[in-house]
Amino acid sequence: MATLKVSSSVPSPSEDAEQLKTAFEGWGTNEDLIISILAHRSAEQRKLIRQTYHEVFGEDLLKTLDKELSSDFERAILLWTLEPGERDALLANEATKRWTSSNQVLMEVACTRTSTQLLHARQAYHARYKKSIEEDVAHHTTGDFRKLLVSLVSSYRYEGDEVNMTLAKQEAKLIHEKIKDKHYNDEDVIRILSTRSKAQINATFNRYQDNHGEEILKSLEEGDDDDKFLQLLRSTIQCLTRPELYFVDVLRSAINKTGTDEGALTRIVTTRAEIDLKVIGEEFQRRNSITLEKAIAKDTRGDYEKMLVALLGEDDA
Repeated sequence: MATLKVSSSVPSPSEDAEQLKTAFEGWGTNEDLIISILAHRSAEQRKLIRQTYHEVFGEDLLKTLDKELSSDFERAILLWTLEPGERDALLANEATKRWTSSNQVLMEVACTRTSTQLLHARQAYHARYKKSIEEDVAHHTTGDFRKLLVSLVSSYRYEGDEVNMTLAKQEAKLIHEKIKDKHYNDEDVIRILSTRSKAQINATFNRYQDNHGEEILKSLEEGDDDDKFLQLLRSTIQCLTRPELYFVDVLRSAINKTGTDEGALTRIVTTRAEIDLKVIGEEFQRRNSITLEKAIAKDTRGDYEKMLVALLGEDDA
């Protein structure tokens, strides 16, 4: 369930565009007005606002926001204002240009989106960067990481609920054998994770647990903690089966006593607010005995905090 709260009486795109123009004029930028508009509009409404702003004022709203705002607040507003496919394309492209935790971001985009959403991201990547996401991921990665990630980002899974229980039994047995032999990078394991529907994968892992008395993630914990590929494999399975638990783990790591990872925090809130951030927030509270809104408010300040809280549906609008 989404946390985004769209105003009950939404002004026309032209009215919103006019108000945003007003927010940029004068001696200082009216950040509160920007939040009150953009943080309470759906993706389709934000798209129309951008189009209208350009038609009326001859300016790119995103460029204006970039010029007028700064720091983490700017990043949150810009990511949120992009269309979902554009946003995922940007996140993926950024991930191919840096090394720290970038493989996780690529996997996250590939595994927590629907087939249509991932296709839109790949199309947006073509339009924005004049090349494919697959070729950039292949160039950025090597070895087992390349095999897994290129397969994941190029996937187009069946989205239905139908499952083949005979196939689930066969592939549960196959995966168990590969894990027992520590062949985590086996081509069949990667093939199953990158091509099967999420319903089929869940059926396979349920059969795995029935047959072997433990969840597959528990089996994978027996591997080397320093094995980065194994860590990515665990995250892949979690994203495909229980994405809300994956996002809770990322948020918990992003909001900690040693400092806030604003990049991860902004990414999760802006990409999930229209999808399942309510479910993620409930799971976060269950596991951490504090609401996500309070945890974010403790670790952030100013307009950045206001924007995130608004996307959590916890502001007064």
